[in-house]
Amino acid sequence: MNKTVNQKAWFLILPVLLLVAFSAVIPLMTVVNYSVQDTFGNNQFFWAGLDWFKEMISSQRMWDALGRQIVFSAIILAIEIPLGIFVALNMPKKGVWASLCLVLMSLPLLIPWNVVGTIWQIFGRVDIGLLGYTLAALGIDYNYTQDFYAAWITVIVMDVWHWTSLVALLAYAGLQSIPDAYYQAAKIDQASRWKVFRFIELPKIMGVLMIAILLRFMDSFMIYTEPFVVTGGGPGNSTTFLSIDLVKMALGQFDLGPAAAFSIMYYLVILLVSYVFYTVMTNLDKRDGH
Repeated sequence: MNKTVNQKAWFLILPVLLLVAFSAVIPLMTVVNYSVQDTFGNNQFFWAGLDWFKEMISSQRMWDALGRQIVFSAIILAIEIPLGIFVALNMPKKGVWASLCLVLMSLPLLIPWNVVGTIWQIFGRVDIGLLGYTLAALGIDYNYTQDFYAAWITVIVMDVWHWTSLVALLAYAGLQSIPDAYYQAAKIDQASRWKVFRFIELPKIMGVLMIAILLRFMDSFMIYTEPFVVTGGGPGNSTTFLSIDLVKMALGQFDLGPAAAFSIMYYLVILLVSYVFYTVMTNLDKRDGH
């Protein structure tokens, strides 16, 4: 049978397309315009071509920030994905306790990013923060404003506390969609808990896990507010990730051309990785469909 295509559906999403064009496409074109021009003020611009892109590619500052960003995103994914799956597997499946756990897991996601940064900034202070004061009382030298490792640990733990719930909730939703017949068959075959997870649960939640990985990669790769509030990119440049370095370049130094070229390269990296994840998820859907 031939499938009927209703083109009228495009009119339903036309307002969304117009909104996206206004809020995303126009600013993007403005950034592209800045990336190929130079200015000496007084709203006078001069054609620069690809000079800013060449400067950014050869900039050690950008590569250092990119390296820190990749390491941070890799650590975040390595911690939050397994931890989120573990939490989802141990959450109650039904009843009042299940509802209570879902509410508690959702609470960190409701807190604004700047508030999360402020909470951990105060929480980690040695003089008034509970964490900093407790570690100091135990004789542990902890100061996220002066020590490289303390700053990284603080930012990582803060992000894990804030966003592991998202992975757990997505994994939990995937687990809830698995029919009971699979578990009953595994029980008849006397399959171990690990085999149930390996051959039943993990394949069934792989689709939502790919979505979780994609969302967490994009968020961690674009993180700005939390580390900026807590450490300001310091000590030194130890927590100056790509977004923080970009803001410093654009607003702090007012280097619009290099900052625009930087932001476009930044955007293309995220777009490329997102496309890879989309391709993988599409192939998984096709495989499951067969």
